[in-house]
Amino acid sequence: MSSPQDAARAVADDAPVFVISVAAELAGMHAQTLRQYDRLGLVSPGRTPGGGRRYSPRDVALLREVQRLSQEDGVNLAGIKRIIDLESQVEALQARVHQLLETVEIAEARRMAAEAAVPVGYRRDIVPRSRPSSALVVWRPRADR
Repeated sequence: MSSPQDAARAVADDAPVFVISVAAELAGMHAQTLRQYDRLGLVSPGRTPGGGRRYSPRDVALLREVQRLSQEDGVNLAGIKRIIDLESQVEALQARVHQLLETVEIAEARRMAAEAAVPVGYRRDIVPRSRPSSALVVWRPRADR
């Protein structure tokens, strides 16, 4: 027979699958504590169409972290909420930085590919113009040749 911990490892990290009693057992808390944390916005479980809470393995890990911060570090619930919010912001910013780095890498690869497509002898002759010009260039061969 498998334990609740084994069940937590067998599902996707963000799949809302655990009823409140199982999540409470996995987190080592009372179900009423989970309800209070939900009301305070510390952990926001998924909901069934009937309104029942469904916790994911990620939610259970967050509940354990809330418990650790509260009991071991003495952080109050408002402080814990602030820590969770800041960690979420950091994760979102890190994801955005990753996206931007990928965009830069793609643009650089395209630039290098376009540059490689121009024959080597002509690269010095290509001058990008910053604005349109109405200048007329006249070429005349030298008489001494």
